[in-house]
Amino acid sequence: MNEPLYRDATVPVDARVQDLLSRMTLREKVGQLNQRMYGWDAYRRTPQGSYELTEALHAETERFAGLGALYGLQRADAWSGVDHTNGPGVEEGAALAQLVQRHVVERSRLGIPALFVEEVPHGHMALDGTVLPVNLAVGATWDPQLYEAVAAHAAAELRARGGHVALVSALDIARDPRWGRTEECFGEDPYLAACLTEALVRGMQGERSGDGRFDDDRAPVVLKHFAGQGATVGGRNSAESELGLRELHEIHLPAARAGIRAGAAAVMAAYNEVDGLPCAGNRALLTQLLRERWGFDGLVMADGLAVDRLARITGDKVSAGALALDAGVDLSLWDEGFTHLEEAVERGLVGAEVLDRAVARVLRLKFQLGLFEQLGPAAPPAFPKHGRDVSLAVARASVTLLHNRDGVLPVAGSVSRIAVIGPQSATTAHQLGDYTAPQRPDTGTSVLDGLRQLAPPGTDIRHARGCALTGDDLSGIPEAVAAAAASDLAVLVLGGSSARTPDTEFDANGAALKAVSEMTCGEGVDLAELRLGPAQYRLLDAVVATGTPTAVVLIQGRPHVVPDTGGALLTAWYPGPWGGHAIAEVLLGLTEPAGRLPVSVPRSAAQLPVYYNHKDTEYGGYVDESAEPLHSFGHGLSYTTFEYGTPRVSGGTVTVEVTNTGARYGRTVVQVYLRRLITSTWPRALELCAFEGVGLAPGERRTVVLPLALSMTEARTDSVEIRVAESAREALRAVPVVLDLRS
Repeated sequence: MNEPLYRDATVPVDARVQDLLSRMTLREKVGQLNQRMYGWDAYRRTPQGSYELTEALHAETERFAGLGALYGLQRADAWSGVDHTNGPGVEEGAALAQLVQRHVVERSRLGIPALFVEEVPHGHMALDGTVLPVNLAVGATWDPQLYEAVAAHAAAELRARGGHVALVSALDIARDPRWGRTEECFGEDPYLAACLTEALVRGMQGERSGDGRFDDDRAPVVLKHFAGQGATVGGRNSAESELGLRELHEIHLPAARAGIRAGAAAVMAAYNEVDGLPCAGNRALLTQLLRERWGFDGLVMADGLAVDRLARITGDKVSAGALALDAGVDLSLWDEGFTHLEEAVERGLVGAEVLDRAVARVLRLKFQLGLFEQLGPAAPPAFPKHGRDVSLAVARASVTLLHNRDGVLPVAGSVSRIAVIGPQSATTAHQLGDYTAPQRPDTGTSVLDGLRQLAPPGTDIRHARGCALTGDDLSGIPEAVAAAAASDLAVLVLGGSSARTPDTEFDANGAALKAVSEMTCGEGVDLAELRLGPAQYRLLDAVVATGTPTAVVLIQGRPHVVPDTGGALLTAWYPGPWGGHAIAEVLLGLTEPAGRLPVSVPRSAAQLPVYYNHKDTEYGGYVDESAEPLHSFGHGLSYTTFEYGTPRVSGGTVTVEVTNTGARYGRTVVQVYLRRLITSTWPRALELCAFEGVGLAPGERRTVVLPLALSMTEARTDSVEIRVAESAREALRAVPVVLDLRS
């Protein structure tokens, strides 16, 4: 008896998809579009240390004679309840994935494997996976080439554990830092986000064959969240986004467009609404724009329970599922609505051909991953080494020096006594960000540990916590003041935390319902203000008042409001477990500060919005406060100085001479901005259109040639000004070069 065509790996993928689709029942097709279970409910650890499958998994695979996809089989965190006592490590994870897959295939009449979908926001969210700095820190590197290599490493870790599909935030643009998920954004600028999204897709997915097949160490990426989620009203999670079409296309869609052009396998429909319709039910967004206009032929996945939310406007979950499927969603996440698609088709709420197209996209991805050929005992790819080095490289590149008065940094050779102070100074738990698996006790380096390891021998390093991240307990401040007063330098480490703990109360989709302990950021933790905990300000004032030179370090998931005080100020965002090592290197001058701000830093929440690329309108400021941000987009200092020559524009490129005029090696980021002059719609004040990081030795000069990206808007533009500078604020003062686009 001949094998079915879909079993033949030499047959083109599309032919295999159509052959398999033709053999499936309606019930089996519906099963392929469902991703109902929480993966951690599919297994349990036995007293002997092995893993067995649960009745819940048996029931789920029985329901649809198989399983389309399984979310979070290896997810570990406070919400899932998975930790090192009950969850799989690296080798166990690969074996568990094989165990589940064998069960799924055995329950499927046609032997269809499941997709294992995992969170990979800054590294695979699994036990013993490499935790990377968060996206905001990646944005601060302004280094797509570095990020591409990092993304490839994360994909290799995922595939080595038996995971298939990576969920990665990339499309959200940080327009309101009160939003708790600001840490998941690359920044406030669409061009910077687009460049990093493209790098993410290239790194994660690698070079694919003509049929779109993935190498064994690369993973299809689901780009989150499509679209406009970073512009929700008031910075509140999942709220509505009041966006006009121009704002949507110019600010919130370029990253998605870049990712799709790079070949992204999938996107995730966001929670928010666009023009009155939630994204998961928005046909204009998911079908007319994404598929018909942009030509996207990949998978669209709904965010968790987003399909069921549509019942608010459809009246019930059956019609909610039909609306989402017809709008363009292919794969649900935890929803009930998609489980009723068989009924929806039979009632005529959605066409059978629409269902078939969605099923075909799910099956195509499974064939492209080679899942039908991986059902035997073959071992997965080896788990990649050097995860610490990969994470540390991003942390080093993201540390940003915001001011440095009187040369406080780098630490001078005459400094023999350093006081390391603050609630972030001696912990790694608050360096990690949201969506992070539990870490083993010996993982990572705090700022205190980093300074003790790297400071010159004989340096007296003393420590005082001073206060907690939250609350107004001032009892530890006198000890901190005494330590600072007795030292040559105070390193004051302040900030916030996205750490989730077992006492956190979670919503059904994993978002925190309320902040507990020292939690100040992450999904579900939106702020009305941008202030640190009250005791941190008292600690800052008290340490600075001692007169000891003070370097303030901020470890945070969003730009907080911090007074422009102290000798030096650095921000490291959430730099990952080894971020303390990277920060210590920068403080001591072993590494140059290389980061640049991916977001503007406001003076207060009352200023918002403060992003640099606002409309070029002559409006006034406030009478009680400056309308300018404290630090502008693109800002970041080095321990040396640079001089830019007069830019020359020709043939779609800009050329500029850059010279290191200081006494140390350093890195500058050449930033090219345009200002539209003659255009069909009202322009923005500035738009980033090119950038490149340049490392130069003392006295070295280099000619930098950058291609200009002039098509971020569909408005007709006849002429522009080109400005080259080291930040958006400096670009406003730079001498422009006028470029006539009509010639």
